[in-house]
Amino acid sequence: MGLKASNDEERIARVVHVALSAFVQSLGETGFPDWDAAPDWMRAATLDGVRARLAEPGAPASRQHEIWTAQKLADGWRHGPVKDAERREHPSLVPYGQLTEVEKRKDALFAAIVDALNPASTP
Repeated sequence: MGLKASNDEERIARVVHVALSAFVQSLGETGFPDWDAAPDWMRAATLDGVRARLAEPGAPASRQHEIWTAQKLADGWRHGPVKDAERREHPSLVPYGQLTEVEKRKDALFAAIVDALNPASTP
């Protein structure tokens, strides 16, 4: 889909990005670069995920993973032992049931943030 986004989409994507970065840092992993310094592919993936979630609010977190997986595969990514943007490999390119609990929690966190900030659900 790309980087062109509405103000709401970008605002939500920024919050998701910061929250997921803090989450992985809390587990001792390397966080993500700041949103403005993140590579285009990373920001585009987050924006695509936000758009997908806004289109299907309340869907299970497994749906978020299915959409992410389909987009990654369409962009030429494949399963690999470690995340490698240059080789377009990612260890999470597996069915939802095969994800680690940490990855499942990241999907759930992503979905919860988008649902909470969805302008259509705000009174």
